[in-house]
Amino acid sequence: MVDGKRSALVLGASGLVGGFCLRHLLASACYEQVTAIVRRPLEMECEKLDQRVINFDWLEQELADISADDVFCCLGTTMKKAGSQDAFKLVDYEYPAAAAHAMKRNGSSHFLLVSALGASEKSLFFYNRVKGKVERAVLEEGFPFVTIFRPSLLLGERHESRFLEGIGMKAAAWLNPLMQGPLRKYAGLDANKLAYRMVHEVEQALTTNRPPILTLESDCLQKVL
Repeated sequence: MVDGKRSALVLGASGLVGGFCLRHLLASACYEQVTAIVRRPLEMECEKLDQRVINFDWLEQELADISADDVFCCLGTTMKKAGSQDAFKLVDYEYPAAAAHAMKRNGSSHFLLVSALGASEKSLFFYNRVKGKVERAVLEEGFPFVTIFRPSLLLGERHESRFLEGIGMKAAAWLNPLMQGPLRKYAGLDANKLAYRMVHEVEQALTTNRPPILTLESDCLQKVL
């Protein structure tokens, strides 16, 4: 069991995975302080929650005075919401890379990144290439521990409507039971399950002999702990 004096930083706390992750961290006896980096205040109060409303375009400067043992990066958007490849790259690459650089300088020991199934710099698809690029950027910072999560379609209720994801979630309800064997990694993944696994991996890194750099594919994330 990890002692209760750890600190965490959550990027993307207003999103689907980040919101669940924040709740698990606040409920965890392992953490005495949790900092949430947001564009606007969250409708949430907790004694150990420190909300920082910042300008993400100045992310490295905004993070300069923040320290945290563990960084949970749940930032991400869609091409439709971003509106262009440059805007998508800003959220899914530039912001996480800037956060990794700043928090390594600030002494963080574990960076946990939500990437995506199929992430690869050599991919034919722009989305997957960006995800592969941000994975490399985080790894190059040299954190003592890095955990990369590559989920498939994330299931859960979002604040904003995503039409195609809505269709995908409905389809997943009857397709998931059929996704067995090699197809398992394409099954939809509950966002709350992913968030729980992220918090769990911090304890695993500190109390077991797991590798310092670990990539968890979607089929592995489906397993019940």
